[in-house]
Amino acid sequence: MARLTHRELLWAYANGIFPMARAADDPEIGWYDPDPRGVLPLEAFHVPRSLAKKTRAGRYEIRLDTAFRRTIEACAARESTWINAEIVRLYCELHEAGYAHSVEAWDAQGLAGGLYGVRLGAAFFGESMFALRPDASKTALVHLVARLIAGGFTLLDTQMATDHMLRFGAVEIPRGEYRRRLARALRGEAKFLDADPAAVAAALDGLLARRT
Repeated sequence: MARLTHRELLWAYANGIFPMARAADDPEIGWYDPDPRGVLPLEAFHVPRSLAKKTRAGRYEIRLDTAFRRTIEACAARESTWINAEIVRLYCELHEAGYAHSVEAWDAQGLAGGLYGVRLGAAFFGESMFALRPDASKTALVHLVARLIAGGFTLLDTQMATDHMLRFGAVEIPRGEYRRRLARALRGEAKFLDADPAAVAAALDGLLARRT
């Protein structure tokens, strides 16, 4: 059987479908299209006061795409995971093709946490997060949202509205509504790596100033 390619994976995302394995040692991949769907409205994103204070303090240096494979492998390094070797291979291919990105939090000890996801048009599909030190992944998420706002993104897909994402403003919407939002986002254009630094900094300041 031919192996999946990153182009087939992009087709799946464009049609509202994403892959997951049942376990790290399961070589098979399943395809999911949940109803309802979790999204994190950028205009409603909120940062808890304690996290805003820590983010302002600059404990972590935020980098983009400097350790993509390490980020996805760190996301998989837990007792239960849906990230198997095939998932790692596919998303590293997506990264090499310019469609998958990591947002990383670094400190003096090295890579402290981060997240990765996929971008298409003006949509960003968040995949997974990890933290080796306190609030590292949360700080990366705040910086991700600031970059998405500055870059003109209109959809941040979280797949499912977990308790963790609910704290930041995630909501569940019906599959039909999600597909309408996805279609609009795919017709749009947005910037990620090339987002204007001044606009990213302004968006970050705006997020940290929101009262929650």
